[in-house]
Amino acid sequence: MKKVMKNLMIAVAGVTLAASAAFSASAQEARSLDELLQLVQQQRAAAQRIDQERERRFMDDRADKQALLRQAQQDLRNEEQRSQRLQERYAQNEIDIGNKETELDNMVGTLGEIFGVIRGAASDTIGRISTSIVSAQFPGRHQVLESLSQARELPSIDELEELWLALLTEMTESGKVARYQGEVTLLDGGSEVRDIIRIGAFNLISSGEYLLFNDSTGQVQPIGRQPAGYILRAARNFEDTTSGYAGVYVDPSRGQILSLLTQRATLMERYHQGQTVGYAITVVLILGFIIAIYKLVTLTAVGGAIRRQLKNTDNPSSSNPLGRILKVYHENPSTDAENLELKLDEAILRETPKIESGVNIIKILAAIAPLMGLLGTVVGMIGTFQSITLFGTGDPRIMAGDISMALVTTAMGLIAALPLIVIHSIVASKSKSILHVLDEQAAGIVASHAEKKGA
Repeated sequence: MKKVMKNLMIAVAGVTLAASAAFSASAQEARSLDELLQLVQQQRAAAQRIDQERERRFMDDRADKQALLRQAQQDLRNEEQRSQRLQERYAQNEIDIGNKETELDNMVGTLGEIFGVIRGAASDTIGRISTSIVSAQFPGRHQVLESLSQARELPSIDELEELWLALLTEMTESGKVARYQGEVTLLDGGSEVRDIIRIGAFNLISSGEYLLFNDSTGQVQPIGRQPAGYILRAARNFEDTTSGYAGVYVDPSRGQILSLLTQRATLMERYHQGQTVGYAITVVLILGFIIAIYKLVTLTAVGGAIRRQLKNTDNPSSSNPLGRILKVYHENPSTDAENLELKLDEAILRETPKIESGVNIIKILAAIAPLMGLLGTVVGMIGTFQSITLFGTGDPRIMAGDISMALVTTAMGLIAALPLIVIHSIVASKSKSILHVLDEQAAGIVASHAEKKGA
């Protein structure tokens, strides 16, 4: 209604403006009052006709708008009635669904429990099959059972047979040793087709090494670090066997123990955990071995020369200690026994430092090695306490490096000291045996000389 009044006011304003404009124009064209009156009457009649035409159009538009309004109101009433019918139908459908579900539960009965057991068995079977290394030879077996484990309706006979066949296949293949062609993903990123031996559901072997099956990617790949050499030799012998029986090492955890080998440190890695102190202990050990080898070679040569000299005491040689001692005796034939004994003791004392040189150094190095290991232990524990101070004890791996250093250096010190002690004993006994021969020969010379003087 407001819109209609607004349009009417606009029309009246337009008529007024038009009349004013016409009156102004007529006033300018008229030459007398009669002409002006006539012109005004004519324009008035024209304006009335225009107003009547506008009023007629306005009434026609108003009738159309009333018809549209009545139609819209009728459509609204129809839609409200339709909404009411839909709500009643929805409520009735909800009641019907509840009745049907109750009827379904009553009709299913104990089959519902069987269905739950089947779905649980299918889920367990999928987990077992997807992670089994049998799937490396027969991929995609678990995909058949996924629909059964996620189904909302009762399974069919075919689906139950698929579950039974999957369980039967897994049990049958887990008791077989099978050889097949398969793709192996190498550690450098490449891949190649190999002959693979599957030992039941435990291990995969190819080219004398153990393989792992990655169930998330479906790939077969060598483990990052293979087990000990004797285990690999048994695997190669088993792989080369074509008939009869052969022994092989099997991982009963189905690859978990082999996977842990990748985290196990090698002997060389443990050696480097000793860091600077460990390297210093190695230098001490090498230095001790060098001195020991040198002394063993020289003492062996001296012992050989002394044995040869014992066979020819009448012709002493200056190239060995016994020969030089015998020369002292031959150079003083007329000296009394007491002076000769003193001269021989002096000659033995001159030979002793040469024979015993380096022996005590080996002993010192054998004592230094465990002390250096103890030093490494102290340094490692200091680092451990520093890590605890900075990061706390929440993550033991933070302290593992310093603890490894402490233990490894202790072990390295003991390992270095043990062979050095043994070698020192060998070298010391060899030098003592040479000195014993020299003392024995000197005593014999003095006794023989005293007998000659007494005769």
